[in-house]
Amino acid sequence: MEGNLNQLKIVIIGSGNVATHLAQVLLRTVCITQIYSRTLTNANALAQKIGNCEAIDNLDNIATDADVYLISAKDDAIASIAAQAAPRCNSNALWLHTSGSVPANVFAPHCQRYGVLYPLQTFSKEATVNVAEVPFFIEGNNTDTEHDIAAIANTLSATVKHADSDCRRRIHTAAVFACNFTNHLWAIADDILAQGNLEWDVLMPLLKVTLAKTQQLSPADAQTGPARRGDTGTMNSHLAMLNEHQQEIYRMLSDSIAKRYNQ
Repeated sequence: MEGNLNQLKIVIIGSGNVATHLAQVLLRTVCITQIYSRTLTNANALAQKIGNCEAIDNLDNIATDADVYLISAKDDAIASIAAQAAPRCNSNALWLHTSGSVPANVFAPHCQRYGVLYPLQTFSKEATVNVAEVPFFIEGNNTDTEHDIAAIANTLSATVKHADSDCRRRIHTAAVFACNFTNHLWAIADDILAQGNLEWDVLMPLLKVTLAKTQQLSPADAQTGPARRGDTGTMNSHLAMLNEHQQEIYRMLSDSIAKRYNQ
């Protein structure tokens, strides 16, 4: 497949954050013929970024002669999309999804060639990401298929690794803790600052050093703060200014930290 990538016809099923970033990079080496989204406006928006690409909002209108179908949609929708669309399409087509938690064999009842192209990164349409620096974890239903998936992944990133469904689910779970949950805590921190008419950027130097420390120390060794020290006076002072929901989260995390460090 490596020598013929520029002749590959790919259909992108999805128009969200991941689809938007991957489509714009894939465009450099393959031919993207269609963008599907449940909302035609969203499909059109991505198709216009790609150029010379059809936008559709009905899977019954999906191109049946594509070489690759890349599903970048909500995890719960992948199985139903494959069930509806795959039986109608080129039987030798390669079907991929980009999920960290959905097993590759979700395609098994409907496709002969299938696998996973999972980018370990947080994507937002409005934020720039250097996809070449994003690790991609791939899986194919057989050696030849995975070889073809690797050929595509290598055009996207300098870091491509095999990960079976169990391994990928573990990576994704860890990523939810490290990224999604952490970002939610940042949003709470921003709310707390805003209540005192303070700007979010006051925390930026702290956040930069916190992340930098994890390149020198394990996260467990880098832990600091009142819960790590067992400073109940400070923690009670913090709790007094928080609302009930914030207090619940503060107590839960403080208790978790205290248990880890045997306080």
